[in-house]
Amino acid sequence: MVTQRVWNVYLVRCRDGALYTGITTDVSRRFAQHQQNEGKGAKYLRGKGPLQLVFKRKIGRRSLALRVECKIKSLSKGQKEELIEQDDMIMHMVVQAKEESGSLACRA
Repeated sequence: MVTQRVWNVYLVRCRDGALYTGITTDVSRRFAQHQQNEGKGAKYLRGKGPLQLVFKRKIGRRSLALRVECKIKSLSKGQKEELIEQDDMIMHMVVQAKEESGSLACRA
C-alpha cells in the first residue's frame, strides 16, 4: 500500500509585512529553506527576512492544495490577514476548491 503524502498550504510574513503563500508536504523543512536565504528557498523571499510563519493548514492532495494556494494568492492583503485569524475561512476555500474542476493554472 502506497502512503499518500498530505500537502499543506502556508503563509510567511516578510520584514516589510508582505505575505508569501506556498504549498509543501513538510512545512518545517520548507520554512527552514526559506530562512536560509539561498538554495532551495523561494527567490521572492531572499533578503526579505526576518521571516515569520504565520499560517499553515493541512489540505490533502497536491491538486487541491494548488487550487487553495491560487485562491489565497488572489486575495487582497486584508483578506489574507483575515484568513490568518479566521479558521473557517480556509475551510470555505477548501470546499470551493473541491467543487471546482478544470485548469490548475493560478491566475493571481
